[in-house]
Formats: sequence, C-alpha cells, structure tokens
Amino acid sequence: MNSEILKQLDDYDNVINEREVLKRYGYDYRLDRGLEKKYLERLHPRHITTKIIDIIEETPSTKTLRLASVEKYLPPFQAGQYISVNVDIDGIRTSRPYSISSSPDETAYYDITIRRVEGGFVSHYLLDSTKIGNTLQISSPAGNFIHNPIIHSNKLVFIAGGSGITPFKSMIQHAVNTGISRDIWLIYGNKNSEEIVFDDYFTMVAKRYPTIRYIQVLEEGKAHYNGYITAKIIKEVVGDSSNKTFFVCGPQGLYKHILKELQTLQLKPKQIRMEMYGVPPDVFKQNGWPEDVNSDSKFKITIKNKKEFTVTAGEPLLNSMEKNGVIVPSLCRSGECSLCRVKLISGKVYQPEGVKLRQADRRFGYIHSCAAFPITDCEIML
Repeated sequence: MNSEILKQLDDYDNVINEREVLKRYGYDYRLDRGLEKKYLERLHPRHITTKIIDIIEETPSTKTLRLASVEKYLPPFQAGQYISVNVDIDGIRTSRPYSISSSPDETAYYDITIRRVEGGFVSHYLLDSTKIGNTLQISSPAGNFIHNPIIHSNKLVFIAGGSGITPFKSMIQHAVNTGISRDIWLIYGNKNSEEIVFDDYFTMVAKRYPTIRYIQVLEEGKAHYNGYITAKIIKEVVGDSSNKTFFVCGPQGLYKHILKELQTLQLKPKQIRMEMYGVPPDVFKQNGWPEDVNSDSKFKITIKNKKEFTVTAGEPLLNSMEKNGVIVPSLCRSGECSLCRVKLISGKVYQPEGVKLRQADRRFGYIHSCAAFPITDCEIML
C-alpha cells in the first residue's frame, strides 16, 4: 500500500512508535524467517518414536503404558487429548487412538491406559506382547475433548464408563497439580469393583480436595449407587445442572443411554461434550443397517489403479484395507478427524450416526474409511 495512504490511517503514528520500541527492546522475529516448518514439526510431529519406560497394572484387565520419547522431547498437549499408536501385528500395519491419562504438566512422558477389549486386536497385543524397553511409534497429540475456559463452565460434571475414564484422569490430575480452580463431579460407572480404574487416586483426591467429588456407580457390588448412571443419580449428586458443563466418555452403549438421561435434565446442547470413542462393535444392530446384509455377506472392494480384495460385512473399510496391505493415514478411528477419508467412486457404504463428514465431503463423495462399512461392491480412490 502507498506510504502516503498509510499515514492517513487512524493511529498510524502510534503504530510506528510501537514498532520502533519493539525493534529496540523486543525480540526480532525476522531472525526466525524460514524456520516455520522446524517449529511446526516440533509442536506437531507426524510421528514420534517412544520407549516404554514403565508398565503399571491398574486392574486385572487394564494396564498403563508410560511412554518417553527416544529423542528426549514430547510435544505439549491439553488434558483430554489422545495419541494414535502405530503397530505391526502379524504383518498388518494398523493404529489405535488412546487418550493420554497423565497430566499435561508431566512433560517427560505420556501415559496411555489400555483395557482389554473382547475380540480386540491391538489391545491384546499391547497388553500381552509389549515389555519395558520396547519402542512404539505414536502420533502427536490431537482431539477436541478439552475444557475451554472461555466457552465452558468451571463447574464440570464428568460422566465416564469403563476405560472412558482416561481423559478425566488427565483433567483432574492437571487441576490438582496446578491448582486450577474447578468444581468437579466425577460419576464413574463400571460392572464391578474389580473394573474400576484409578480408584485409589480418585478416592484420595476426593478426600483431600472438597471441590472434587467422586461417585461410583456399579452394576454389581457395593458402591455409592447401583445399576446404571441415570438422570436421577445425576440430579441427586450434582443438583442444579443449568450452570454446569457435562463431559461424557465411554463405550458406545454409554452414549445412547446417557444422552436420553441428560435430555430429561433440559440441558442446552452447548453444555454437553461427547468424546468420540470408536465405531459400534456390532454395526448390524444399528438403526438404518440394511436387513439383507448380514455377517456372511461379502463384497468386492476395488481400489482404483491399485488392487482388488474381498471383505466381509460388518468390518470398517479402513480395517479391511490394512489387512490387505493398503495403508491409509488415520488418527481418531471414530469418524471425526477425516485423516483417513477416501473417495467413493461407486457402491454404497453404511456410516453410523455421529460420523462428522464435512458438507464438501458429502458433495464430492468422500467418506471416512474408519467409520464406513461396505454394504455393496465398492470402488474407491485413495
């Protein structure tokens, strides 16, 4: 822009004076020109090689793996975020996301807490085949299941089921470690007392800090409440819900149940935060699944100009591609981040409720392969 025109702008003289002061006393960022890529790679590396420095037994079915960077540096993260762990199992290259259960202020390592999943692939491998000293390749932290003090209340209700407790461990520990002012109600549901993860920690924190309340809900055994987490329990524990933000994390079954319960509390949509937690384990029971497609149905998948293979109904397209040696970048594996999207040239796929496709993706035929289930022969383009 012409310098004479610039001089006519409001506050021109003040801006010039500020520039001179910054040149004299501030940091000259011109020295960093050309280093943007280096800084971004440090904060958001595509891959990080870590070493398992400890394995902590949490419950009979759950362990925490403590991961330290081989290069002695881990990017910062926000409580509630996750990392994706890449593994090679029997010749299959795949990945799974795990919430970081340690606090962001503990910068030397990430903790990931893994519960054995019935029929699981990666969870069995990580729990049974890894040892202290093994290396694991992970992604940098990602995810939006975080507390934003500008948008969200400082009165927080955490509702967790099973291994969905992991992001809340990070959030609560960070609040305790740093003295952040938070009123927290943690309502944690499990089948029985043997399955409660971090029980000793939450019990200790609730005793020492009056602003943190810990409520157990068990299907079996002695607890604060028995059965399932309900609106009645939430109302008894929390009281007035109108000034609170609710965070929910757990298996798919928890979400359907809790959403119905929360509706009776007349919460505003902005008061509820739901973490994506994988695709439905039994997609055949989902609303909208075609009646003529069952577990014996098979379909041909053609990857344009690359290869063909046959898949069985009920398995996400991403999993099928990985089993057939086709590697697509992935991160959340819950239909949210869009990193694994591919173009559907022909055929049909079923996508469960909650898959966050952009409007542009729908318009131009892109799908999230981690949450797309073929229901006909399909041709796709990577």
